[in-house]
Amino acid sequence: MQHLVSPVGIVHSCFKEKFAIPRQPHLAPAARGVLELLPPFDQGDAVQGLEQVSHVWLLFLFHQALEDKPRLKVRPPRLGGNQSVGVFSTRATHRPNGIGQSVVRLERVEPGRLHLSGIDLLDGTPVLDIKPYVPYADSVAEAHNGMADAPPPLIPVDWQDAALQQAQQHALRLGQPLVALIEQCLAQDPRPAYQQPQPDRRYGARFWDLDVHWHYPEPGRIRVLDVQTAAT
Repeated sequence: MQHLVSPVGIVHSCFKEKFAIPRQPHLAPAARGVLELLPPFDQGDAVQGLEQVSHVWLLFLFHQALEDKPRLKVRPPRLGGNQSVGVFSTRATHRPNGIGQSVVRLERVEPGRLHLSGIDLLDGTPVLDIKPYVPYADSVAEAHNGMADAPPPLIPVDWQDAALQQAQQHALRLGQPLVALIEQCLAQDPRPAYQQPQPDRRYGARFWDLDVHWHYPEPGRIRVLDVQTAAT
């Protein structure tokens, strides 16, 4: 049995590549984006009443991780990337139908556009459906998860003076909380857990239209080295 689905919208996100995207929503409140609704859902009627809602569920496609052959087991980053578990016990991007879900903050509603924060979605992500978050039904007080019972520990992030000045200048240009975005994402230590970083190795990721580079001057600490306009 097969069912065809079509996206209701496309996300325009601060995350231009997969590396350094938070592994869950709300871990980086400064992560912002706009969900552009596609016809016929770009009409005001489709979002009428949504202004009463603070958060929404997004059902979306992991459009850069779609696979022809489904995986039965995956290696989630939370377990260090070297332990296999059943795909249905994780939120790994390699899903049988490539479907993900995230609850995000709804900042503003416009006809055809939803302004979001706390997102964990790659730029260009197709959204299949939008549903309002219902606190009394969606929050389960007695819920538990033995593999992920608490947020991952954060590591300190500091800046070279020039890099911080660059970020502050670009934040003004973009009208975005860029410094907070970089700090919130890097504090979650985006490198693979099995990888031991060396102080002379540079890492990089793209946020908005900027390439951000950092290194690990010592284990468990990140220093941002520069924030430069990305090459086109």
